[in-house]
Amino acid sequence: MLLNGTDLLAVANKHQFAVPAFNVSDYAMMNGLFEISEEKKAPLIIAIHPDELSHIGVDMMRAVIARAERSSVPTTIHFDHGATYQQILLAIRNGFTSVMIDGSMLPFDENVALTSRAVEAAHAVDVSVEGELGTIGKTDDQAEYGVDTIIYTEPEDAVTFVDETGVDSLAVAIGTRHGIYPAWMKAELKLDLLEEIAKKVSIPLVLHGGSNNPDSEIAESVRLGINKINISSDIKVAYHNKMREVLGDADLREPNLIQPPCIAAMKLTAAQKIDLFEAAGKAELY
Repeated sequence: MLLNGTDLLAVANKHQFAVPAFNVSDYAMMNGLFEISEEKKAPLIIAIHPDELSHIGVDMMRAVIARAERSSVPTTIHFDHGATYQQILLAIRNGFTSVMIDGSMLPFDENVALTSRAVEAAHAVDVSVEGELGTIGKTDDQAEYGVDTIIYTEPEDAVTFVDETGVDSLAVAIGTRHGIYPAWMKAELKLDLLEEIAKKVSIPLVLHGGSNNPDSEIAESVRLGINKINISSDIKVAYHNKMREVLGDADLREPNLIQPPCIAAMKLTAAQKIDLFEAAGKAELY
């Protein structure tokens, strides 16, 4: 069942759970995420970043849409971290039902202007829009773009941003980073800041950089109002660590022998996230 992000996250907002947004750039990984979501009866967001879309090619979007339409769970196909208006139009033309416009590195007024323009285009064709205010950190150069020094979301600015842009959901900066934290870097969320933002902003809130954070903090963020959590690195690490192990057998060459154990390992990680976000069984609410 294919939905836009507004319809998907409205239920999560009402019933106080978070929908996992799993980043994919591989059809086998994507299909495994549908399978585990269907097994867990959990709503699903398939997130595809511009770099991932470049890797798989826009022609694969027809298959992604077809898989979502025949799925037994409510699914949104989300364009993650679109940086330009032109990228947003590309996503809309190719069937995404939700888009994110990331103007977080721009001055506030320019972020508002860019986001408002994306909202106008997307809403005209019933596509939902996620904006971002504040910045996400980074842990390495493999992860999606981030900054060394995080700029935290100011609650009053969040109110103004939502009012002036008309976005359907808001990604907030409360201390997360893209990627996997190195041993010397401490993962710590400003949950008091999240609580303050949630009291002032009524639309669904989004947490980017959800991988590799302490489960206790993620669970508390859901309780405090986060309705969408982006997971990329954790599932990719599970998938490719298993693949390295499988490829220890130098005679293996067929994908249908190599990939199934990797998908199974990834599904274990995805299932843990679904449970942590309290999304299991929530497909029945739609």
